[in-house]
Amino acid sequence: MYLISTTMNQRFTDLISAAIKQRISDLHITGGFPLIFRKDGIIHFDKNVRWSPTEIDVMVKEMLSERQMQMLSKRWSVDYAISFNQVRVRVNTFYTTRGLSLAIRLLPETIPDLSSLNLHPSLNQISDLRAGLVLVCGSTGSGKSTTIAAIIEEINRARPVHIITIEDPIEYRFRPKKAFIEQREVGIHVPSFNQGLLDSLRENPDVIFVGELREPDTIRLTLNAAESGHLVFATLHATDAEDAVYRINNCVSGENQEVIRYQFASSLSWLIVQQLIHVEKAGFRVPVLSILRSTPSVQSNIRDNKVVQLESTMLTSKSDGMFTMGLYQQDFINKQSQFVHPHKSFGMGNDASSKERDYISTLIDPNAVQDVVYMASVDDAFKTDTAESLTIKNEDEQQYVILNEEDMELKDIIAQYDQPDAVKSDNDRQKK
Repeated sequence: MYLISTTMNQRFTDLISAAIKQRISDLHITGGFPLIFRKDGIIHFDKNVRWSPTEIDVMVKEMLSERQMQMLSKRWSVDYAISFNQVRVRVNTFYTTRGLSLAIRLLPETIPDLSSLNLHPSLNQISDLRAGLVLVCGSTGSGKSTTIAAIIEEINRARPVHIITIEDPIEYRFRPKKAFIEQREVGIHVPSFNQGLLDSLRENPDVIFVGELREPDTIRLTLNAAESGHLVFATLHATDAEDAVYRINNCVSGENQEVIRYQFASSLSWLIVQQLIHVEKAGFRVPVLSILRSTPSVQSNIRDNKVVQLESTMLTSKSDGMFTMGLYQQDFINKQSQFVHPHKSFGMGNDASSKERDYISTLIDPNAVQDVVYMASVDDAFKTDTAESLTIKNEDEQQYVILNEEDMELKDIIAQYDQPDAVKSDNDRQKK
């Protein structure tokens, strides 16, 4: 959590406070241009508020930690989050023709109840699951993370379980109630989603939340976690159920594709696609969902990669709790007489007394992650050309760190570890 106290950042704090009062969901700041904000899904301009490129540089420098400044300098963009009294702000700072720009999303500091999100009541059933994959899909800003956070908070209130989240960045800060919750942010507490997933499987979790499925290895490890008896939540950028299943099924090629399809079919519990649509009688945007649930027919379609048949299955499976977006609007949205304004979440009671402060361990080098590439398998090592060091696993799950050696090729180093005598010799050296 970062303290904002300088004159420049006081201006930013005042802007956020005003945005909350005016029920604004997003802000965009770019050099020499009027402030842009989104209210009820519509973009507006405020010509009376603007920052110069130099002022933005100063503001960003004051807001970022040393680690984040290094990321911005080298990668030219950085994600981070800041907490205020009753709101958490997610920021992406990136480089444009106008210099640095900020895309800002306002999130309530207190996690909303499912009942306040205008979602179908059947989603309450998800919090009773003990294992399986719950995949929530949609475009950026469609409320995927908020929906998952609300479900996880239901579990937190009801069940004594161990929950681990791996996010980029952390959006909602959970406060343990009945559950024990540990949150890790990619780039701060863990170097990658892959490493976070590998770690979490050794940390005795009951529930795992993976902030976003992007890379094939992250998808593979997520399916492994769900298949091995954990309840796993994840988000994916997809426009509909067919698109989501196609992306998972085809995230790898060759013989591994069939393995992925079978894992996905056996582990999937719910696949939800979410959009925010302006509803006239409500006067603001509400989530419209398509819901695909695991049945023998759905599992067969996924295993056989018959994704085009999923919509017809959803159309004929209302009794199983499935909806296309059209049916959802017709059977749920159009029949609702009242909706809760999303801004109500920002007015919830502030739990400030129970907030935990972030602690930075003196045993951790926050900059070391930049110089290390973490690998899940030997095969992954060959995908990296510029790695300074590699972590390789053998069959006994022991980890070996192989540093670059000028006189030795990577394949020769790996070949040494394929021989039992070499591994044994290395183990003996480590013990000494």
